[in-house]
Amino acid sequence: MSDSTGYAVNDLVWAKMKGFSPWPGRISVPPAELRKIAVKKNNPVKCIFFFGSNNYAWIEETQIKPYLEFKETLLNSCKTAQFKEALKQIEEFRVNPEKFQPLFVGENEAANRPDPDEEFNRLREGVASGTEESGAEDAASVNNTSTPAVLESVEDATSTPMVKKSAKKKVRASLPIKLNVDKVASVTKVRSVGNKAKATLDDGVTSAPSPKRKKKLLNDSGELASLDIDSYASPVRRNAPVTHLLNRPVTVTRPATPEIDMSSVSNAVQSRNIKASQLKFGFLGLGVMGCGIVKNLIKSGHSVVVWNRSANKCRKFQEVGAEVADTPSDVVEMTDVTYSCVSDPQVAKDMVFGNCGVMSANLAGKGYVEMTGVDPETSNDINEAIISKGGRYLEAQIQGSKNQAEEGTLIILASGDRLLFEECQSCFEAISRNSFYLGDVGNATKMNLILQMISGITLAGVAEAMALADRAGLQQKDVLEVLELTSMSSEMMLQKGNAIIKGEFPTHQALKHMQKDLKLALSLADGLEQSLPITAASNEVYKHAKRLGYGSHDASAVYVRARF
Repeated sequence: MSDSTGYAVNDLVWAKMKGFSPWPGRISVPPAELRKIAVKKNNPVKCIFFFGSNNYAWIEETQIKPYLEFKETLLNSCKTAQFKEALKQIEEFRVNPEKFQPLFVGENEAANRPDPDEEFNRLREGVASGTEESGAEDAASVNNTSTPAVLESVEDATSTPMVKKSAKKKVRASLPIKLNVDKVASVTKVRSVGNKAKATLDDGVTSAPSPKRKKKLLNDSGELASLDIDSYASPVRRNAPVTHLLNRPVTVTRPATPEIDMSSVSNAVQSRNIKASQLKFGFLGLGVMGCGIVKNLIKSGHSVVVWNRSANKCRKFQEVGAEVADTPSDVVEMTDVTYSCVSDPQVAKDMVFGNCGVMSANLAGKGYVEMTGVDPETSNDINEAIISKGGRYLEAQIQGSKNQAEEGTLIILASGDRLLFEECQSCFEAISRNSFYLGDVGNATKMNLILQMISGITLAGVAEAMALADRAGLQQKDVLEVLELTSMSSEMMLQKGNAIIKGEFPTHQALKHMQKDLKLALSLADGLEQSLPITAASNEVYKHAKRLGYGSHDASAVYVRARF
C-alpha cells in the first residue's frame, strides 16, 4: 500500500545517508526495536532496509530515489566490494523476494547473525570483565564484521548490536536493541546524561551506513563517561588490523622492546673502517637510543664504561667487553669523556646534580657530552656546572630513531667545546653518518627542537590524513602507495604510515619524547615571543594520546587520537 509520496513497503530504492554514497535499499516496516524519531511535516522520513549489511535506518524522503529509474546513473557511485555485494543482493531480491523474508521477520532476524555471546567472548580479550550476577541482565555482545567496538572504545566508535540476558531465557538480538547501560557494569561504567539513564545502541554494519551516534567522552582514566545516540549513521570502520585499539583496556600495555642483537654489525659501520680513539669513553643511559649507540661504539673498537639505572641492561654489553660502573660519578672517574643519553631534561639534571652524580667526581680535564634532548636553558646550566669544576662540555643532540641508532646512521648536532668535538669524532663516525658543529652551547639544542617540531607536526598530519582516508572509504595502503610516488615521500612518512596500517606501534621514538620536544619548542618560542599555533595544536594531540596510555609506544600511536 503506497502513501502520499508514492513509496510503498517493498519498493526498491537508492537511499543516501550523510557520509555515504547512495546505497541499495528497500522501503520497510520499521522493526519494533528501531528507535522512533521526530518527524517534521515538511521533511518526512522512511524506514530503509539496507542490502549488504541487513540493517535499518530512518532516511529523509529527499534522500531517496527509485532503484530502477536511477540504476544506470548510480550503479558506479561506489566501487567497494561491500557495495557490489549490496547490488548483488538487491538483484537477487528482485528475482526471488521470498528468499529474503526471514530477514524481515523481527523474531527471526537475530538468527541470521553470529551468536552474540560467542562474538562478544572473542572480542573482549584484554578487557576487564565484571562478575555475572544470577538473575540479572549482565552481558552484551558485539558483532565484529567491520565495526568491532565495545563500550570501552574511544570516542566516535561505530554502533554495535547489544543483547540482554535474563536468568530464565536469552532474548534474541534484533536490530537495533535498547540497552539499559546501568545494567552492564561488567563491561563499562556509563554516566547518564541529564535525566537519561538509558542509551540505544544500533546494530553494527559490514559496509552500508548504520545509525549515527553522538560523541562518546572519556574521563582521565580512559573509561567511557557519557553516551548519547541520535538517529543517523556514522561511517564504517574498515581497517581490521587496528580493531584491537577499539577494545582497549583502561591501562595500555607498553610494547615489548626486543633485546638488542650484540652479535651483528651494521653494514654502515663495517664500511667506514673506523680507527678507534685511544681515549676511554663512558656512557650513561641504555634506553631505546643508548643501546644502539653503545653497541656501535664497542663494535668499532672503542673502550666503553656503561651505567644504567636498571643494572640488568648492562649485562649484554659487559659480555662483549664493556665495563660496568656502579654510579654516574664512577663512570666519570673511570673515563676521559662521558656521554649522557637519558629520557628528558629533568633526568639529565639528575645525572649531573643528583646523589652520586657527575658533579661528585673529579672533573678536571674531563669531557662531558650531553646527548639527551634538552632545552637550551638546561644545557647551559649543565655547561656552567661542568666548567666550574674544570671540565669541558659539548652538547651533541641526535636526530634519528632506534633503527638508525642501531645501524649507525644518526645525525649529530653539536655545539660547545670545539676541541672536545674533535676528540669525539671517532665515536661520531661509529654512530652517525654526519656530524655538524654549530658553535656556542645552545645552538645544537635549538636546532634539534626545530627539527623535532617539524617531525612531530608532520607525523600528526600523516595520522590525521590516514584517519580521514579510512573514514572516506579509501584503502590506507593505497594512500601510501601513491604518496611514495610523490615529492612528499620520505622514509619517516612511509615507516609511520605502515605502522598505522598494521595498528602496531613498536617504539622507535617514544610518543612521550616527541610530545616533550614539542613542549620544549613551545617554551623556546614563548621566550622569543614567536607564535607557533600549529605546533601548539599538534602538542595537544600528542598530549591526549599520551593520556590515553600510549606515551611509551612509538610516536605513530598519535593515530589512536586522530582516528578514534
